[in-house]
Amino acid sequence: MAPRRGRAEPQEEVEEEQGEELVSLQFDEELTWKPGKPIPTTELLNRLQTLSEELSGLDQDTVDVESLNDVAHALGQRNLLAHKDKGVRAYAAVCIADILRLCAPDAPFTADQTKMFFNLVVTHIFPSLSDQGHPYHSQHKYVLTALTDVKSILLINDVDGADDLLLKLFSVFFDGVSGGSNSGPEEGVSKEVRNTMTEMLIALVDEASGMNPKVIEVIMAQFLRAAPPGGFQSRTERGEQNGSQSTLLPKDEPAAYIMAKEICNVCTEKMVHYVSQYFSDVILDASRFAAKTVGNRHDEDEDEDAPRGPTDAELKELKKAHYLIRELWRAAPSVLQNVIPQVEAELSADNVDLRQLATETLGDMISGIGAAGPPPPPVLDPAQYPPLRLADEASSQISDNVLTTPLSPQSFAQTHSSAYHHFLGRRNDKTATIRAAWTTAVGYILATSAGGIGLNREEQSELVKHLGEKLNDGDEKVRLAAVKVMELFSFRDFVTKLASPGGVDKDGSVLSSLADRCRDKRTAVRVDAMTLLAKLWAVGSGELAAGQESVIAALAGIPSRIFNAFYANDSELNILLDRVLFECLVPLSYPPIKAPKNTRAAVSQSSQTASVADQDRIRAERILLLTQSLDPAAKRAFFAMQGRQPQFAQVLEAFINQCESYNGGVIDDNRPKKTANLERTVQYITQFFPDPFKVKTDLQKFANLNDRRAYQLVRFSVSAGSDYKTVRQAIKELVKRINASQIATSLDTLLPLLYRSACLLFNRSHLATILDYSRNDKDGLGSVSHEILNEISQRNPELFKTHVGELCKGLIEQAPTETNENDSTVVDTLKACASYSKKYPEEIPQDRKFSQALVSYALYGRPVKSAKYAIKILLAKGDDKGLVNATSLLEKVMEDWNYGSSHFLNKLQSVAQLELQAPKITLDSDDDILNMTVQQILLKVRTDATDKDPDWVEDADVDEELQAKCLSMHILVNRLRSMDDVEEAKDKAVPVFKLLKTLVAKRGELCKTKDTPNHHKSRLRLLAAQLLLKLCTIKHFDDFLTPADFNRLAFTAQDPHLSVRRGFIEKLQKYLVQGKLRARFYTIVFLTAFEPSADLKQRVETWIRSRVRALQTSEQHPMEAIMGRLISLLAHHPDFNKPENVENASSDELSAYASDLADHGRYILYYLTNVATEDNLGLIYKYAERVKQTRDAIDPDASENLYVVSDLAQAVIRKWQERKNWSFQAYPGKVGLPIGLYTALPSHQIAQEIAEKQYLPAEIDEKLDGLFKSIDRKKKRKSMDERGDHQPAKKARQAPRVKEPKAPKEPKPKKQKVKKPAKVKARRPESDIPPENRRRSGRATRVSQYTERDSSDDDREMWDGVSKWEYVDGEPTPEEGSDDEDGSSVLSEVSDKEDGKEVAKKSAAEANDSGDESPLSDVEDEATAEPEPEPANEEEEADDEQEPEEATPPPKSNGRKGRSTAAASKAAAKTKLPARPAAKEKPAPRAATRASARTTRGRAAKEAMDIDESE
Repeated sequence: MAPRRGRAEPQEEVEEEQGEELVSLQFDEELTWKPGKPIPTTELLNRLQTLSEELSGLDQDTVDVESLNDVAHALGQRNLLAHKDKGVRAYAAVCIADILRLCAPDAPFTADQTKMFFNLVVTHIFPSLSDQGHPYHSQHKYVLTALTDVKSILLINDVDGADDLLLKLFSVFFDGVSGGSNSGPEEGVSKEVRNTMTEMLIALVDEASGMNPKVIEVIMAQFLRAAPPGGFQSRTERGEQNGSQSTLLPKDEPAAYIMAKEICNVCTEKMVHYVSQYFSDVILDASRFAAKTVGNRHDEDEDEDAPRGPTDAELKELKKAHYLIRELWRAAPSVLQNVIPQVEAELSADNVDLRQLATETLGDMISGIGAAGPPPPPVLDPAQYPPLRLADEASSQISDNVLTTPLSPQSFAQTHSSAYHHFLGRRNDKTATIRAAWTTAVGYILATSAGGIGLNREEQSELVKHLGEKLNDGDEKVRLAAVKVMELFSFRDFVTKLASPGGVDKDGSVLSSLADRCRDKRTAVRVDAMTLLAKLWAVGSGELAAGQESVIAALAGIPSRIFNAFYANDSELNILLDRVLFECLVPLSYPPIKAPKNTRAAVSQSSQTASVADQDRIRAERILLLTQSLDPAAKRAFFAMQGRQPQFAQVLEAFINQCESYNGGVIDDNRPKKTANLERTVQYITQFFPDPFKVKTDLQKFANLNDRRAYQLVRFSVSAGSDYKTVRQAIKELVKRINASQIATSLDTLLPLLYRSACLLFNRSHLATILDYSRNDKDGLGSVSHEILNEISQRNPELFKTHVGELCKGLIEQAPTETNENDSTVVDTLKACASYSKKYPEEIPQDRKFSQALVSYALYGRPVKSAKYAIKILLAKGDDKGLVNATSLLEKVMEDWNYGSSHFLNKLQSVAQLELQAPKITLDSDDDILNMTVQQILLKVRTDATDKDPDWVEDADVDEELQAKCLSMHILVNRLRSMDDVEEAKDKAVPVFKLLKTLVAKRGELCKTKDTPNHHKSRLRLLAAQLLLKLCTIKHFDDFLTPADFNRLAFTAQDPHLSVRRGFIEKLQKYLVQGKLRARFYTIVFLTAFEPSADLKQRVETWIRSRVRALQTSEQHPMEAIMGRLISLLAHHPDFNKPENVENASSDELSAYASDLADHGRYILYYLTNVATEDNLGLIYKYAERVKQTRDAIDPDASENLYVVSDLAQAVIRKWQERKNWSFQAYPGKVGLPIGLYTALPSHQIAQEIAEKQYLPAEIDEKLDGLFKSIDRKKKRKSMDERGDHQPAKKARQAPRVKEPKAPKEPKPKKQKVKKPAKVKARRPESDIPPENRRRSGRATRVSQYTERDSSDDDREMWDGVSKWEYVDGEPTPEEGSDDEDGSSVLSEVSDKEDGKEVAKKSAAEANDSGDESPLSDVEDEATAEPEPEPANEEEEADDEQEPEEATPPPKSNGRKGRSTAAASKAAAKTKLPARPAAKEKPAPRAATRASARTTRGRAAKEAMDIDESE
């Protein structure tokens, strides 16, 4: 027998003690028997027990080992070691273990006996250790301890078949300790036994010269016990399991796991080699064949034996090995020192699967994430109340499961810097899958602080920067991974880690890039990004309200970024916005009625749980905070979304009524009509959803369900009279009912529809809190409270029904006097009451005290606009009492009717409103009023003009003289509007029109003796243009605006100052949407082709597309007919310059002329981009072609200009058609042109000559090619940002060129227009004025965004316009049609001139009739557009503060994805042409009258000026 090992005493000491007396074994009974005469088992057990007791009492140092030989020989017999009785085997093992202990270092057993003994121990004794109820459990434990104490177990290495025994030994131990995890108290291995087992295994590993690889495999397998049930899953699957099945995971480290970990940590030197060899067999082989894969695939495709990468089975084993590496890093990182370079090598493998596996593995190792997976993501509960505070949240992720708690014993970046940097380099991997995996890994590293070790500032900054870059990756998988990994961060981590480079408002920061994904072209990305951001803001709302600076810097801009996505005009995105608003930002369930459970906030503030009585206040405060955080554009979008609620409520209520009539399909009478009504309403609703077929199916299912209770719940939800609690419970019950029915999938349609229709934000329950904040300005929310009250008063005044008494009482208490001013915030209360009184005049108090208070507001109220609303309320009922009060008011006004008298602006405001609402009582004072307004105010200049005067001042800085002039203009216009007698009105209108047109033509100057300050002139010409538009909403005044006047008015859209252009365009849009202006006014908006303000231009383009969509079903084709009007407008444009003698012009002159024409071509291209489709291109071409069959009715001598622009339009249309690769379908019908603009040719011969002549210079073709190429090149340069709002401002050409208008350009304008090319060149370069101060703004220096957009391009653009709609009995009302000039007669074909005229007149009359009707466009615009303008008592539904943009669901893609013709844009580089002149540059004798589109004036100035808004 081989010598024993592990003897404790040195040999020298043994020899010294030889002389001492040794103790001999006294046991002398037989333990063996002859065959056929066995010792009875009981007797044998007694003998063995006696022997074991004696042996256990002997000491190794004093025993006489010779006396043990006989017993040893007997115990080694097979009949004992293989005895059938467990007790015999157990005691025999105990005795042998003691003998081995006593005989060390020698063993008195043969090799076979030793093998039988260890076989017995491994097969029977050790497996029984897990059964603590075993009758011989103590004997089993004794064997384990005895073999371990003196390391007798090491003898197992010397027996034959030791590898198999060791393998079984390790397996038995690991399985034994693992089997007790779910066992009862009598089962399982005790901690003491487990420690002894571990000690034994450590001895075996430490003392062995080599280990069987299978044993190492068994040790490694124990680390995988940390993996979740069911094997290994992807990160996503692990996350879902951790979230939904966390109870199935082990909470602590398994016992076998702990044993294996101790083995690795104690025997590190040995295990390093073993582990390295173990993984080499798997990883390096895989890496080798992976490296060959690429070459084989390309060069040896015919070789079937060539390696092709890992098979599925091999890949599965690889994944298992890499999960093991992750867990080993957590448990025993030292043993991996030779393995990590192998994993690093995989990062460079050609095989994608291997690179991805290595990337994920290293990422998890750095994060301290093992086989059990990451901890569950933190919960961001937007409905939590009280809201979370930074101080309430733990600084790191805490998990109740030690296996999923990130743990990295060492800093990976420091101990394995090479692998770490190689890992970082994978961020630029060519494969998107790898970049996505890397992005997820970095998210985990940041979220776990590198497994709890922590990151230094540089490392963290670098990782945050790279993560932000991945949010802008070109591949959607990477962007989606970057967004999803953000969900791993807690609220604290967002603020302290991700926001460290900057918050949402800082360009280039991580949070800003995340916000950009809200408008990502991929649905999955934007859904996740917007939802996460909204939850983050809602969770942080408590800190935002408390003014926590770091949270404000990081998160305050989130709502603005979310709501700005509204301008994408995408129906799917709008649905997402609704869900985000009502499920995240201000959830329906916020604040929860019941106290939250298991949240730290609840623990720390449990006593503050909101009572039911406080629900409305808490919710209203969240609404105010949300609104306050919005920037102006986002606020407009937010208010537009709320403004559509009353209309959608009508739609939904009509749908419910029709469902009731439909009766689930069981109809007794009038079935076709009821079915058709239902189908028509359903069809109307479908246009607001991305999937019309599903919506139609869902709504039909709901109608077939015929659930009467559901119908009532919908009515509760959409009723303005329902308080919030009722609405909330109704929606909750409805959702529950639908989920329980067979149409649960219909909620995808019904829920967004309810969100748009129900009173969820602007609810009467919230008004009390909003009114309270508006009075006391608590927490700085007073201003936003007034804005919300203003919106409610315009959109849905009936919400004030329960509060009107309180509002009126407050007005009486705050009424001003001559010496005491009122609080300026009271104007919003007055406005709210005025809106309410318009709809419910009977409910306004009529007592004398209230009337006197209103008179006081009219006379002394501040701001001045208070007078307007006070008089509205005073005259709301229209009874004699109101007229008496108004008469008394006028008398007080006229008592001291002198400029500069006390409260003079109030007097002007009062007179303006009285002129509109009670014109009869002002008749007696008419002369005094006119003298004051015209002679004393408008024609005089009291403020000296200086060179330092600004071009524009903000509303708050408007001086008293300017306010007085604006109010005087309102007085004059309101005087006309209130006249019932049309003939009288026409008579009185002449001087007013002359004055307004003069202001437009002379750029705001009226006084002949003194210069008007620049900022006065800007305001005056804007207001004059706006008032001209207002008067043109009344037909008999519209006739006063001749075609020449119309052209001058149109050029206000190219005013040098941005505020003038914006105000004019917006007012124009407002009236067009409401159907109050004829279709000819659509021509003006196309002059924005050179608009230098990217924001304004985008809004206008979006608005045009929306209107095109709304008007596309009109039989009059108004948008297509605009081509004829646009050609006329461009032919009379001040920038149209044609050499006097084209035939004899020099090449330089012709080149300059061609460049000018190319600039005009941009107008045509701008029109085509937004209007043309493959279907209507033929009709547009027909209008362009038709112009050459007429003469110019405005200036017949300049008709050639028309032909030039006509040929230009045809050339651009042809190139556009080729670029889009459209098939051209010639329009077969006849088209007419407006008589006011065109007249018939004198003869057929002249018509023939004109038709055959080409009026364009030869150079124009090259110029137009350059124009299209420049557009294509710009389109290619578009960045990832889908908004498309990074286009640089145009280097606007020296717009002002404020050369006074030349003398009226009468019949021979052609000569006056001719400008030498040399002059042109000289003027072009001068331009120091910023873009906003320029007219057309450098049309030649930069190509504006004319190109059409296809669906992907539209995804890149964030638009601002929305169309207006009205709903009448569930059906759309007819859209306005086109109209024409001066009687709207049109010219037909030349060959049928006379007949054509008659037909044209008839069609024009029809167009005018239809043109007055308000369209049922879309839901997202002003709440109350009047279907028809009322000539005398026209009333605008909202004040000028209201944004007039339409809210039509975004127009479908106009099919704008043309072929690119690429190359440089010569047209873009030219700087030779004259600047686009301001309106007064090319004045004509016809006083340039420019009415203006809706203003962008702020509240302060409007208070002084906009008197005529909502009578």
